[in-house]
Amino acid sequence: MTLIKSISGIRGTIGGKVEDNLTPIDAVKFAAAYGTWIKQQRNKEHYRVVVGRDARISGEMIQSLVMNTLVGMGIHVIDLGLSTTPTVEVAVPMEHADGGIILTASHNPKQWNALKLLNHKGEFLNGEEGKKILDIASSNNMTFAKVDDLGKITKNDAYIDLHIDEVLALPLINKKAIEAANFKVVVDGVNSTGGIAIPLLLERLGVEAVKLYCEPTGHFPHNPEPLKEHLGDLAKAVLKEHADFGIVVDPDVDRLAFMDEKGEMFGEEYTLVACADYVLSKNPGNTVSNMSSTRALRDITEKHGGMYEASAVGEVNVVELMKKNNVVIGGEGNGGIIYPELHYGRDALVGVALFLSLLAEKKIAVSALRSTYPNYYMSKKKIELTPSLDVDAILSTMESNYNHEKLTTIDGVKIDFADSWVHLRKSNTEPIIRIYTEAQSQEAADDLADRFIAEIKAVANI
Repeated sequence: MTLIKSISGIRGTIGGKVEDNLTPIDAVKFAAAYGTWIKQQRNKEHYRVVVGRDARISGEMIQSLVMNTLVGMGIHVIDLGLSTTPTVEVAVPMEHADGGIILTASHNPKQWNALKLLNHKGEFLNGEEGKKILDIASSNNMTFAKVDDLGKITKNDAYIDLHIDEVLALPLINKKAIEAANFKVVVDGVNSTGGIAIPLLLERLGVEAVKLYCEPTGHFPHNPEPLKEHLGDLAKAVLKEHADFGIVVDPDVDRLAFMDEKGEMFGEEYTLVACADYVLSKNPGNTVSNMSSTRALRDITEKHGGMYEASAVGEVNVVELMKKNNVVIGGEGNGGIIYPELHYGRDALVGVALFLSLLAEKKIAVSALRSTYPNYYMSKKKIELTPSLDVDAILSTMESNYNHEKLTTIDGVKIDFADSWVHLRKSNTEPIIRIYTEAQSQEAADDLADRFIAEIKAVANI
C-alpha cells in the first residue's frame, strides 16, 4: 500500500503499517506539524482552522483525529463536516481563520484519503510552505497545549449554503435566464458531497435535478475520476430522462465535466473553455491554464482579445501565474475552474453556474455549443522507468533534440509544433515520464505520443 508525503499534503491508503500507509498515527503527526506551522505564521492569542471532508468511508475517522490533534495544540476548529474542497476554501476567509484542512483524496478510489492544507487566504500552500511542514513532521518538533489552553470544536453545517449564496451573488450569473430556460439536468455525485452541493445549487437556480449516485455514503459506484469510460450510467440516465445535459463531479467537487443531451461527453478539457468563453464575452481579459491543458483556451482567449499563458502543472502554479497576469478566469484542463472574483481555487459550483448562464443566453443544445469550439484531441500516456535511470538527463536530451522548435521548460519539456504539441514531464513520486499530446485528430495525438515514447526509449536505451 502507499503513503505519499509531498509539499501539497499527505495522502495514502487506509490501514497497514505506520509510515507505509495513512494510519491514525500518520494523520495525527501531520496534523500536528500543520498546527505547529500555523502558530509560526502569526503570534496571537487564539488560532482557528476550518476542517471539512468529502464522503469517503474513512473520512469521519480521519477528521476526528485531525480535529482533536489541533485541539490538543490549543487551536480552535470550525467543523464543516461533510463539505467540498471549494467550500472549505471559501469558508477560511469568511471565518477569518488561520488556515484550513480538507480531508479528501480527490478522484482516487475509496481506500485512499489525504490531508490537503490551506493558508489563511483559503488557498493551497506553496512549495516552500509545504516543505516547512514536512520538515516539522520529520523533526518531531511539536509542542502541545496545557489542559487549560486546549482548543474547542465548533460545528457549522451552513457553509455549503453560504458557498452557494456567494456563487449566486456573482454579477455574471444570469439567474433569470437560467430559470426561464427550464433546464433538466442529471447529476452524478459519485456518492460523495457533490451529491449534496450540486443539486442544492441547481434548485436555487430553478433547474430540475435528476439525482444519480447522490447519497453521500462514500461507496463510489464507479471509478470516481470523471472520465468517459466511467460514466456509462450517466449517459443512460441523460437519454432516459430526456435531459438537457449531465453533470459529473469528483468526490471533493473541484473537478467538473459535462455530458451533452445525446449522452456524449462535452470533454473535460472543454469545461474551462466554455466557462472562459462566457466570462470573456462579458469581461475581456487574460487567462491561464497549465501546460498540459488544451490549446482551445488560448484560441478562445485570443478571440476575445486577451492574452493566454500556460503555467507549470499544479493548482498552486496556476494560481500564482493567474495573480501575476491579473487574469479574469483560469484553471486546469481536468475540469478545474478558477474564478478569482469568488476565490482562487478550483470550484465545480461556480463552473456549473457559469456554464448554465452561457447555455441559457445562447439558447442552444450542449452538443451545438460544443461544435462552436476548436476541435483538439488529447492523448495521455506514460513510460515506466527503472529507478537507476536519470530522468532529468533523458528530458535534457529530448530538449536538445528539439531546440529548433518552440520549447517551454518550466515543467519538464513542452514542444509546440504548428498543429500539435507534446509535454514530457517526470513524476515526483515514481520513476515514470508522462507524455501528454494534443493534435487535430485522435489518431494524430496517439501517433505523436507513440513517436515520443519510442524516442525516449531510444535515448534511455530501453
